[in-house]
Amino acid sequence: MTEPTEPQLTPEERDRRWHALAVCLLAGAMTLLDVSIVNVALPSIREGLDAGDSTIQWVVAGYALAFGIVLVPAGRLGDARSRKTVFIAGVALFTVASAVCGAAQEPLWIGAARLVQGIGGGLITPQVSGFIQNLFKGPERGRAFGLFGATIGVSTAIGPVLGGLLIQLGGEESGWRLVFYVNVPIGILLMVMAHRYLPGAVRGPKQSLDPVGVLLFGAAMFFVLLPLVTGGQDSSLSQRPWWLLGISAALLIAFVLWERYWAGRDRETLLDMSLVKVRSFVLGVGLGTFYFAGFTSIFIVLTLYLQQGLGYSALEAGLTQLPFAVGSAVAALLGGRLVERMGRALVVTGLVLISVSLVIVDILVPHLGSDVGLKLAPVLLLAGLGGGLVISPNITLALDEVEPARAGAGGGLLQTAQRVGSAIGVAIVLALFFERVRSTRGDFADALSYSLHVTIGFVLVALLLGIADLARRARDARPTTDH
Repeated sequence: MTEPTEPQLTPEERDRRWHALAVCLLAGAMTLLDVSIVNVALPSIREGLDAGDSTIQWVVAGYALAFGIVLVPAGRLGDARSRKTVFIAGVALFTVASAVCGAAQEPLWIGAARLVQGIGGGLITPQVSGFIQNLFKGPERGRAFGLFGATIGVSTAIGPVLGGLLIQLGGEESGWRLVFYVNVPIGILLMVMAHRYLPGAVRGPKQSLDPVGVLLFGAAMFFVLLPLVTGGQDSSLSQRPWWLLGISAALLIAFVLWERYWAGRDRETLLDMSLVKVRSFVLGVGLGTFYFAGFTSIFIVLTLYLQQGLGYSALEAGLTQLPFAVGSAVAALLGGRLVERMGRALVVTGLVLISVSLVIVDILVPHLGSDVGLKLAPVLLLAGLGGGLVISPNITLALDEVEPARAGAGGGLLQTAQRVGSAIGVAIVLALFFERVRSTRGDFADALSYSLHVTIGFVLVALLLGIADLARRARDARPTTDH
């Protein structure tokens, strides 16, 4: 698919695009950081609010649940109305909810505020990919998505380090409040910058927001994620309410039927069903889902092994993950420049690197003895280099055949799939990790190895999907090169 020639832009217009990208990346970092930074604050929250296991679970799960449900409708809303308005509204909601979390005096208070915070994050995220898709074309789009990928990798990996520092600064009793309060000045700055630098809406025909489709899709996602986030993190997989997935499947069928009916009446649907026909998008969504199922789980089980198994502090466990963050950032920036030239082969290379790295970690952990974090650093650096070649290039390649007008909805669906993948991966891997800890009477090294097998399996499925897309692209390109 050939991109239209980009019109000549003045230096001021070019600078404004990159300023807009900086706003998007800062917002993306804020929402993604909040996923991992809170994990190290959970023991402090438990002590500070005298919270039980269910409340602590919802502090993590409530955010992910609301985030995942809102993503696609928010992307559709940005496409149909104004991405800038939706973006600023999301930042405002996220900022206020963060302040409420930090000021919480009761467990129910912080649980409810985290749900609202997740809604704010879900409003922001699809607008970021939509802005990048519309503002940049060709190699510049690859570089922009490369910066976005670096932001994802660094934000996820740096969260535990920053959380540990803030808790150390504020003390065990109230340090967790700083984890939430830190978002307030960032959010205020973002709203000012967004008003100044983000492009306004290009007014066209007013589109239907498909409220029935929104409700059906949101309810379906709710029942997909609910069994994964209910119960304690260490509850057995067999104890989860999996029957709720049947309700989700029925709702998804109803959603597809409704979308076809609504489209038949020449109305705009929540999801452009033609996206299902874009093979690069479908394979990219599948790849992202399985990769994030493994990617997110790596940090959680490694942190549990280091903190509970080896007695590392939250800060020490976070610092162990820095090599991954460094490798991911470097590779993501490089990947953004190479994706136009190498295409899907770049993603396949990254998946091979991270698969090999996880196998090496699995082999090494039982034999490392002391200084485990230091000895794992080179392998985690290699894993980070692989991970950085996956996330941003996959976003670019998944959306490269999607019309820019559908970029918000397409990006929202891509992010939703990643969130669902993360929830599934974390639920399965954590359940297996804790079951192994109990059955081996506290052998955390064995539990890490056991759960890594599942993580590696998720990444290998992503690798197979990457190879399938690579073969498809080579096959589609063959007739063109023969002439």
